Amino acid sequence: MFDVLRKKVGAFKSETKTLILERELDEKSLEKPLQTFELSLIESDVAVPVAESIISSVKAELLGTKIGRRANIDEILESALRKAMVKALSVDEFDFDEYIKKAEKPVNIVFVGVNGTGKTTTIAKIAQRLKKQRYSVVIASADTYRAGATEQIEVHAERLNLKVIKHQLGGDPAAVVYDGVQYARARHKDVVLADTAGRMHTNVNLMEELKKISRVTSPDLVIFVDEAIAGNDAVERARKFNETMGIGGSILTKVDVDAKGGAAISIAHITGKPILFLGTGQEYDDLTKFQPDWLVDRLLEG
Repeated sequence: MFDVLRKKVGAFKSETKTLILERELDEKSLEKPLQTFELSLIESDVAVPVAESIISSVKAELLGTKIGRRANIDEILESALRKAMVKALSVDEFDFDEYIKKAEKPVNIVFVGVNGTGKTTTIAKIAQRLKKQRYSVVIASADTYRAGATEQIEVHAERLNLKVIKHQLGGDPAAVVYDGVQYARARHKDVVLADTAGRMHTNVNLMEELKKISRVTSPDLVIFVDEAIAGNDAVERARKFNETMGIGGSILTKVDVDAKGGAAISIAHITGKPILFLGTGQEYDDLTKFQPDWLVDRLLEG
């Protein structure tokens, strides 16, 4: 009888200790720190709706969680936020180098994006990366709208000793990419990099041209290029380009220009496709393979 009583008393003490030492995270305890973290995300160039979505998922995960009385709520929140951001950035994991290695040749890669984001320079950087891996590369200059566009890509091609397929100004961009693929196939080249006209996602006619390139040449991979400081603008742009061509991944440029990098989370979240590389300077070798943990560390430490 005394053994049974002792066990009951022991169990009661254990339960009481748990009640004293534990508490549940509720709306009130989470409200202020979550607001602080949301503001930090927005200040780091994460688009507002994406920041709100991440914070909502963190809140849903933590509400009702039992923690110790002396536990640091900020540390618990930061851990949950880190987990949520890494998850957002790790969507549809894709290794570019491994993909090129295994893909049937020639690989047709089309680059899309708005004006002024560094798309042409990014193509040159990818060409340099592929050359170093001993792949043969052809560039298709499918930006037939902007005067000087072909000359710009030809400067890079000359420095890298690459062939450029081009048509006259105002020509059909889809035909340029098609000819580039046919040239590569006939001469057993490995990769075609197609530079399309930088266009605003709101320009219906130019977006239709992208659809035509997709229909005519069936790209193996479409890469969206935008700036690391794009912030809220990245959301709608990424969404529209993804709806138009179905992008396979993105590259963020100008990370070296005081960019916090939050646009990476916005673009990955909206498209469901990974960030492949970061442009970190103007030299051809200034292209870094993207690592989610690196960016999350940077955002949380900033």
